[in-house]
Amino acid sequence: MNDTPKQSWWHRLSGGLKRTSASIGSAISDLVSKRKLDAATVEELEELLIRADLGVDTAARIAAAIGEGRYDKQVSDTEVKAILAAEVEKVLGPVAKPLSIDAAAKPFVILVVGVNGSGKTTTIGKLAARFRAEGRRVVLAAGDTFRAAAIEQLKIWGSRTGATVIASQQGADAASLAFEALTAAQREAADVLIVDTAGRLQNKAELMAELEKVVRVMKKVEPAAPHAVLLVLDATVGQNALSQAAEFSRIAGVTGLVMTKLDGTARGGILVALAAKHKLPVHFIGVGEGVDDLAPFAAKDFANAIAGIER
Repeated sequence: MNDTPKQSWWHRLSGGLKRTSASIGSAISDLVSKRKLDAATVEELEELLIRADLGVDTAARIAAAIGEGRYDKQVSDTEVKAILAAEVEKVLGPVAKPLSIDAAAKPFVILVVGVNGSGKTTTIGKLAARFRAEGRRVVLAAGDTFRAAAIEQLKIWGSRTGATVIASQQGADAASLAFEALTAAQREAADVLIVDTAGRLQNKAELMAELEKVVRVMKKVEPAAPHAVLLVLDATVGQNALSQAAEFSRIAGVTGLVMTKLDGTARGGILVALAAKHKLPVHFIGVGEGVDDLAPFAAKDFANAIAGIER
């Protein structure tokens, strides 16, 4: 009985990464079926993995692992995929960390950052649903005051999940709203406060100033806030996710990642490159719009899905 949700999640994850695993898998099959393993084949495998967004260092290490002791031998694509999965898991294992909510912090404040269109507001709604299902009292702050759609979206998630939503009109001061939300969350003895933020990376100076102000104002109410800063990244942007991670880490002191839109993108490998380069904890991944399509990140499952290994 317990296996059913896990199984359906696995189907969604492997389905979501199908384009990544298919492009890697068919290329591996083509390569290894044609000839014995030699330096040229290993180099082609390396290039293939770089094209799949796994990152230069990781691609080199995987290619070396595949080549080790196997030159001039015929290898099967199954063997190559198994090595690929094992090496990817080595990179992802250390960053696969659950988001732990400190019960002593009332409320536990989560600041959510990311560029517009990355799925920030939807992710906040899904997290609210998850926390509510665990019996926690949740307050949401509609801190992306530049976009009326983001404010409305958060209100809908609030009514859907039974979370309290603190919102103002479009164009309101985000820091004032964060202050009001934190004060209300304390008053309500809420367990978790999730704060949405604007994502206009085009004007970095303005965004940086706003985020700094939001944090500064919250610290007046609760010196330890925010307890977590989650960066939401859209997998479909590929290499661009690396610069976003660097930028937001610098601006907001990111403590963990949520990777969204892994459903059907051919860029799923970028999560491996992110893990190798930034070593930020990956808390959740999303493979669709549904409320259940956000789940804690499991390194082995992800590695197997990327390599196209069926369970």
